Amino acid sequence: MTYKEEFITFMVRAGVLTFGDFTTKSGRKTPYFINTGNYKTGAQAAKLGDYYAACIQNSLPDGIDCLFGPAYKGIPLAVSAAASLYRNYDRDLPYCFNRKEVKDHGEGGSMVGYKPQDGDNVVIVEDVVTAGTAVRESIELFKHVAKVNMKALIVSVDRMERGTRDCSTLDELREDYGIAVHPIVTVKEIISFLHNREIDGKVYIDDEMKGRMEAYLKEYGAR
Repeated sequence: MTYKEEFITFMVRAGVLTFGDFTTKSGRKTPYFINTGNYKTGAQAAKLGDYYAACIQNSLPDGIDCLFGPAYKGIPLAVSAAASLYRNYDRDLPYCFNRKEVKDHGEGGSMVGYKPQDGDNVVIVEDVVTAGTAVRESIELFKHVAKVNMKALIVSVDRMERGTRDCSTLDELREDYGIAVHPIVTVKEIISFLHNREIDGKVYIDDEMKGRMEAYLKEYGAR
């Protein structure tokens, strides 16, 4: 299997990618849900870092100075991705993350880990982007840290849904900030791989579920 196919299988087995009847924060009724909060073991953290690292290595083989993980979910993602890049690709990239509250004692500041410098090429590592709020906040935050180049955004899944405009949230970020966006997988890749395929003896996307997911994309998908 490719790393994308392995990642889809990994999400299913971890209980992160589930199917049924759900309501998103925006109020949309969706037949599938991605809950990255269900990752909870060391083995899962290590494997998750491997998939992010594979995506980074394939999409951005060079020209990165720093990985940034937005608090809170982005923190373990950036750390595990950096560790995997070193372990599997001999790329020793520094990482950093932000505090939710600026520290007013000790060394102070809002950043933990590597201190970004002017001219650095920074890659944001996130889980699933819905409205893009955390990413926008991260980009605004860096304006007060250093004059960096926000080179790319790495996310686990592109739901391929409209944001506040006709295009997807990820496309909005591309248009508004000129940032490249690289998902490990897209929802269409999930449908294609899992349709009528058994994972540990169970089919998660049968013909009915495939129809429901495609109908959802037709209603809410990016134009």
